[in-house]
Amino acid sequence: MRPFQPALRSTLSLPGDVRPGTGTLARPSPTQPGNCPKPRRRRFHHAARCFSVLLLLAASCSADVLKIAINDAIQPVTAEFIGRALDQAAADHDQAVLIEINTPGGLVDSTRDIIEKIIASPVPVILYVTPSGSRAASAGFFILESADVAAMAPGTNTGAAHPVILGGEKMDDVMKQKMENDAAALMRSVVAKRGRNVELAESAVRESKSFTDQEALDRKLIEYIAPTEQDLFHQLNGKTFKRFNGAVVTLSLANQPVRDYKMTLKQRILSYLMDPNVAFILLAIGALALYAEFNHPGAVIPGTVGVVFILLAAFALNLLPVRFAAIAMIVGAFLLFAAEAKFASHGVLTTGGIALLTLGGLFLVDAPIPEMRVHLATALAVSIPLGLITAFLMSIAVRARRNKVVTGESGLIGEIGVAETLLGPSGKVFVHGELWDAISAVPVPAGERIVVRQIHGLTLKVDPTTSDKTPPS
Repeated sequence: MRPFQPALRSTLSLPGDVRPGTGTLARPSPTQPGNCPKPRRRRFHHAARCFSVLLLLAASCSADVLKIAINDAIQPVTAEFIGRALDQAAADHDQAVLIEINTPGGLVDSTRDIIEKIIASPVPVILYVTPSGSRAASAGFFILESADVAAMAPGTNTGAAHPVILGGEKMDDVMKQKMENDAAALMRSVVAKRGRNVELAESAVRESKSFTDQEALDRKLIEYIAPTEQDLFHQLNGKTFKRFNGAVVTLSLANQPVRDYKMTLKQRILSYLMDPNVAFILLAIGALALYAEFNHPGAVIPGTVGVVFILLAAFALNLLPVRFAAIAMIVGAFLLFAAEAKFASHGVLTTGGIALLTLGGLFLVDAPIPEMRVHLATALAVSIPLGLITAFLMSIAVRARRNKVVTGESGLIGEIGVAETLLGPSGKVFVHGELWDAISAVPVPAGERIVVRQIHGLTLKVDPTTSDKTPPS
């Protein structure tokens, strides 16, 4: 039987020369430039691959845990901060992201944004309610249940996730049912994938139920109770859990380094400005500064301060749910302050302006929780002094406009002078330290006092006066 030598020659295309009639390859000469013995090259490539694998294994075994802390209401800056932390953890190939949370709740849109980022994160997310005495209420409960691992410190609580309409007004039955069903569906979709108690989690939405740490653990809303993060890592060490996409993950976090991820300077500034009380103070001070600039044109400093403060307040309020009717009330308050100075209502208009400014501050931010609204103490502390200062400044400006002009030709009207010569009807008078030509309808002897009535060019029209006012020297 003939060997398939031609077929072998036609199908093989390896380096080296094919020996005719044999079907075998001639070994390339190691002395030729650019050639290397093939077994030696294979050994080199194999060693390189093994070294790369070892490096990857070492990197995965020594990966850090990225930790962030949320100790505020849930708002757009919080969502941005968590999103950037998750992206950083993915870029650094960290083992896990630990989110320590203490929040009274927050905005629904920001909560949904955070849940989407946690679910899509390639790095497992551990949500830890800490320290003792803190809570993950309302929006915090949604975020807790969306995490791969949910844990709480002793003495913490969670739940109370019933949706609240912005401003806290009473909802009609249809709107209330829509909001409840929407929030309950979100909770079911998240909790079911995490293998937790769906019915109990839904009751926190529909019935506003809250749970202690032990109740949440016993009823399968969380997986762990740990007094410290290191204790939590030891409990998690070697444990296997299923991620949202169905992948099974085992973490080895005991004695692993924890790297803190802090807010950037921009995020810290925005987080501070996002406080509704700060935004209201900035808006009020900015309005007062512009008010002072309008009444004293050219002062520059009040106008500059006013523009900067109002722009900062506008930027913060743009990220918050704001009622434009409240802004109209604040503008109306300043109009009442201006009317008080003009009409002198003995404080009635100022009182109305203070009341409008206080109500405008209280209703300025439409937030579902009290922590994200302007406090009554802040509204009163700003409105009362601002109302009094504004009315005082406006009264000064109005009085200044009503004062008699004391410069130029208009300043001579009504001035008292002395007739230097007989006015019969024309002559000379001494007024305001100057000698003027004057005429009088009534003869006035020299040395008598006169009062200036009109000015015609460089001639004064005067009348004799019987006033005891001493003429200026």
